Amino acid sequence: MNFPIIILFLLLFFFNPPQKHLIVSSSTIEDTCLDAVCNLTEPVIRFPFQIQSNSSSSCGYPGFTVTCNNRGQTLLNLPQSGGEFSIKEIDYDTQQVWVNDPHNCLPKRILSLNLTSSPFEAVYNQEFTFFNCSVNLEYLKYRYNPIACLSDSNHMLFATASSSVVVYLSSICNVVKKVKVPVAVPFYEHAVSSNLSDNLRLSWEWPQCGRCESHGGRCGFESNTTSHVVCFNDFSSKGISRGAQYAIGVGLGVPALLCFIAILSCLCNKLKILAHRWAWDSQTVPDFEPLISPQQTITLGLDGPTIESYPKMVVGESPNLLPRPNDNTCPICLSEYKPKETVKRIPDCLHCFHAQCIDEWLPLNASCPICRTSPNKLPAAA
Repeated sequence: MNFPIIILFLLLFFFNPPQKHLIVSSSTIEDTCLDAVCNLTEPVIRFPFQIQSNSSSSCGYPGFTVTCNNRGQTLLNLPQSGGEFSIKEIDYDTQQVWVNDPHNCLPKRILSLNLTSSPFEAVYNQEFTFFNCSVNLEYLKYRYNPIACLSDSNHMLFATASSSVVVYLSSICNVVKKVKVPVAVPFYEHAVSSNLSDNLRLSWEWPQCGRCESHGGRCGFESNTTSHVVCFNDFSSKGISRGAQYAIGVGLGVPALLCFIAILSCLCNKLKILAHRWAWDSQTVPDFEPLISPQQTITLGLDGPTIESYPKMVVGESPNLLPRPNDNTCPICLSEYKPKETVKRIPDCLHCFHAQCIDEWLPLNASCPICRTSPNKLPAAA
């Protein structure tokens, strides 16, 4: 490795000025528009957001005005979405905000969510289908996750993004609405349902202040009489010139770089010495045959012939044709037996399962999934 070339490249990097990003040295706007909070546990509010009646209108961008309620919550108004949402977190670098319902019933707000007239949009949209089911189908609440704040003594509401659950619930429940939800993390197919209580993840495209924030600056209007957004540099506001910034960077960076190179060179020399010793030792030590034979593979489940010997039956038009009339649900996949499905029975305990489910279970577990009885294996062929 050619260390002088690396040093030259890094020195050029330090002395090369960064790209301009509308950085200005100082401003009255920057001095008067200070960070604010509704509560010590709430997110910090600064441009493009501003707390209403807490500063001049030039301290925030249109559409980003927030208020503080009597509980100290920071509220953001989304005009066509039924009013105010509570702000849970703001990431100014990535220009993202997480919101929820201040009254703890976010699914109700989601049903009327409309971001078209706001400066915000979803980072990730996922379609959810809302279902209204009768309480007579009480078993559903054990299989899925009902929305408590929208359910009552007569109906249960569910929301799901799973296509298989949508097909199933459509046959027994009423579809309320299909909604695109700006979820924080996408739900996958195996997540059958959700109460949609997690924060909504939104972002804004303009004003573009993410790069300014990530470089330690603060965004704001250039003056009281213009809508031009600029980046106020923190160093400049403290009276340090840009040339002094580069001098500080070089003064701290070059010695640290030289120290790192010296440590890296020392480590390389140590590794070379260890490599030579290992090569010498490997030549002088004679080869020996391994004294320990490889361990045999231990089979935990049942063998194939034993599993195939278990009796099968095809479910008729009524589940009562099963050996045990009350066993109308497969204990492994928790799905009800349907006509023409193949069911397999364990002879030792007479418990039944879907043939495919038990065929996948027994090679790994030599016991019944319900009573843990260990079935007898077939005798080995002579």
